[in-house]
Amino acid sequence: MPHITETAGQQAVITTFEVTPGTCQDLIDLLNAAYRDVIADRDGFIAAALHVNDAQTRIAIYSQWRTREDFQAMLRSDEMRARNREINALCRNFEPVMYDVAGCF
Repeated sequence: MPHITETAGQQAVITTFEVTPGTCQDLIDLLNAAYRDVIADRDGFIAAALHVNDAQTRIAIYSQWRTREDFQAMLRSDEMRARNREINALCRNFEPVMYDVAGCF
C-alpha cells in the first residue's frame, strides 16, 4: 500500500489512461495482471494503487519506486514492452509522468 511522505526519497509516478467504458474493465484486468505477474517483482518497486473514475473513461495509477532508474528499467524490459503494446491497443493514450513529492497533507 502506498505511503506518501515528503522525505521518503522515492520516485512517484502517476500514469493516466484515457479509455472508453467498453474497454475500461479489459484494461483494468491487463493492468492488474501486469502488476501481479511482472511489475510488483521488479527491483525498486515499492507500491501502487489503481484508480478508475465513475464514468469509466479514465484510469490512473499512482506508483512508488526506489529510483527513476528502477521505473525506467521496468518499462524497458521485454515483458513490459510487449504488455504495453497490448495496453496501448485498449486506450486512446496513456502517459506515465514522474514526480517528486512536494507536500503531504
